[in-house]
Amino acid sequence: MNHRTPAATVGIVGGGQLGRMMGEAAGPLGVELVVSDPTPDCPAAPVVRDQVVGDFDDYEAIRTLAERADVLTFEIELADPDAMEQVGEETGTPIHPDPGTLRTIQDKLVQNRALEEGGLPVPTFRQVDTAAELRAAGEELGWPVMLKAREGGYDGRGNRPVEGPEDANEALEEIGGAALAEELIDFERELAVMGAVGDGETRAYPVTETIHEEEILRESVTPARIDDAVRSRAREVAFDVLELLDGRGVYGIELFETTAGEILVNEIAPRPHNSGHWTIEGAGCSQFEQHVRAVLGWPLGDATLRSPAVTANLLGDVTDPQIAELTGTEAILETPDASLHWYGKREVRPLRKMGHVTLTDDETDRDALLSRARSLVESVSFN
Repeated sequence: MNHRTPAATVGIVGGGQLGRMMGEAAGPLGVELVVSDPTPDCPAAPVVRDQVVGDFDDYEAIRTLAERADVLTFEIELADPDAMEQVGEETGTPIHPDPGTLRTIQDKLVQNRALEEGGLPVPTFRQVDTAAELRAAGEELGWPVMLKAREGGYDGRGNRPVEGPEDANEALEEIGGAALAEELIDFERELAVMGAVGDGETRAYPVTETIHEEEILRESVTPARIDDAVRSRAREVAFDVLELLDGRGVYGIELFETTAGEILVNEIAPRPHNSGHWTIEGAGCSQFEQHVRAVLGWPLGDATLRSPAVTANLLGDVTDPQIAELTGTEAILETPDASLHWYGKREVRPLRKMGHVTLTDDETDRDALLSRARSLVESVSFN
């Protein structure tokens, strides 16, 4: 592999915060990024070579990316796998992860079936298209159940617990489309493993503990506060997941640790993920640099822990959309082991992810780190 200027160009469908952080990681490698996104001057725009304005399923925008890039990837599951596959065939530009993998991941029912057929442990689930099917699923799985939209859900949207049969009609109307019902897992904690598939090599980052509220990821703790047996099983399941998927890149693998100590696969993201933001400060090679390396077929970077790390998301604390202005950041900036990450979104909305804070400290236990991170987040506001 020889470096030149630029060393390579990567086209990314999507230009949100993940594209922004990928651009920050690609620069030192000499890699240029071109993104497509429907929002002019998208969050990634200040740190990438160029932006093509177009929807995530805009064939012409995707083709323009492919014609300018050595490889095409995506940072959002709303990207159109059919358009990317067609563009790849017409231009010869490789696409990673494989559009077929994205197609599987986009539909949670198809995803669960693929995992189950591959021998991976998943919650018991049933396809539900009508209220009658949801009531039948609830009787079989036991109430309450978790109802999930098959497509389009993210950040907790599209997920809804259903307490009993009397709520079936309202729940399906709220989901607004095809769905699946899962047994509601009695879990000890939620975990995640960021995995990376390169050219003939596979790596996994340390197991992360993820803390959710109202189905939205609020904080992560790495290494997870789990015993060695659970840690080993989580990594084993993560590597099995990576073997099942096609295409190079970084994958966010979300897991449940049940109260019985079992590991179940919750969902998979075929891209960098909020659960892996800690890797920027806490690992030898961040998940964003790792994704760039992987899709290009370059050697993978160091995925080992550099320092225990806690991240806390900065979520919109407003009741109505407004211009994004974060106040009170002095406490974060004055803390030596704290890192502020601002996503560059122009508008803040209720519970919208606007940035995150990472704390690292070899001398501090993870409970204390988490408490300090929460205090820092409480010191800032969008109001």
